[in-house]
Amino acid sequence: MRHRLSNRKLNRTSEHRVALFKNMLNSLIKYEQISTTLPKAKELKPQIDKVITLGKKGTLVQKKNLIGKLQDKSSVNKLCKNLAKRYESRKGGYSRVIRAGFRKGDDAPMAIIELVDRDVEAKKIDIPKKKLEPKEKEKTPPNTKIKEKKAKSKK
Repeated sequence: MRHRLSNRKLNRTSEHRVALFKNMLNSLIKYEQISTTLPKAKELKPQIDKVITLGKKGTLVQKKNLIGKLQDKSSVNKLCKNLAKRYESRKGGYSRVIRAGFRKGDDAPMAIIELVDRDVEAKKIDIPKKKLEPKEKEKTPPNTKIKEKKAKSKK
């Protein structure tokens, strides 16, 4: 019987599981939408809801608890400044899990977990903006010189 056993083990040691969810929480706060397997997403949903509730309180003690849990000051700052203001009128249910088919390699059920009322631009944070470089004058490709030398050597 499974009395008082609440979490999935996900075939990982406890240390690996804690690190996995810490990284997933940080990624979800940073990008506001991530894709993962369905069991991981179902386990992450209550954790992100609890973290956002702590961030909404905004006291120094709560911020220190969040830094201890997330170990990333930028995530804590975004949580306390941006997300707390966004969800101040909402009493819960800050995230949703959407089923996203099956993974091609091992047929694992996939899911997208995202924050409700998410910022669409948050996913583009790490994508560098391409700088437009001026077009250079057309040069002869370096391979043509080699071909010319080979042709001369054959004569």
